[in-house]
Amino acid sequence: MEFIMLGTILLSIFALAIVWVIYVEYKNTQKYKKERDEKRQLRKAPPSELKAEKPPKEEKKPEPEPKSEPLEEKAVLTPKAVETEPEPEIIHEEVKVEEKPEVTAEKELPPCNYPPFDHSRMIESLGLTEEDAKEFMAELISQIETQLPLIKEEMRKADFHQLEKLTHSIKGSATNLGTGGVSDLLVDFNTYLKKGSNKEIAEYYIAALETYTEKLKAQYA
Repeated sequence: MEFIMLGTILLSIFALAIVWVIYVEYKNTQKYKKERDEKRQLRKAPPSELKAEKPPKEEKKPEPEPKSEPLEEKAVLTPKAVETEPEPEIIHEEVKVEEKPEVTAEKELPPCNYPPFDHSRMIESLGLTEEDAKEFMAELISQIETQLPLIKEEMRKADFHQLEKLTHSIKGSATNLGTGGVSDLLVDFNTYLKKGSNKEIAEYYIAALETYTEKLKAQYA
């Protein structure tokens, strides 16, 4: 019995659901027909009724014409009335520039005037003969001629530090053998290179070294 009652209830609910769906479909159909009829009536209506009435145009009021003001009379200047002012005279003042004397202490060339080389120191200190002295002088000349190209190369590079080292080595040999000539020249040249760095003066010393080397060769030929 319970199963029969439950089945009856379910069938009733199902039947009500079907009825409800049919009712909703019917209402939607009626609504759709009503909207369709309204659209058809709007399409059949005369165009004059659809157009909205335009507001009446406002009449433009004429703008008042601007009043013309009387032109002011301007005075016309004649050539006589215009007085030309004289141009101001330009006074040129001469400015005297005091010329300062050039400082030539750094560039002043050394005299490089030395007496002939004297090897008496070598004979006295070492007890050598004249023939032995000539052999030592030949070695000194060879050493100077070997160092001269190196000195010129460092002069081309303007490397005064290396110049000082090269001249210092041959200066020691020359002063041990005697005085005057290349010995005194190398002392002055090496002393200058310790602080000086003027290219012109250094080149002048190198030229003097070549000259006194030739004199030394002639002296001990």
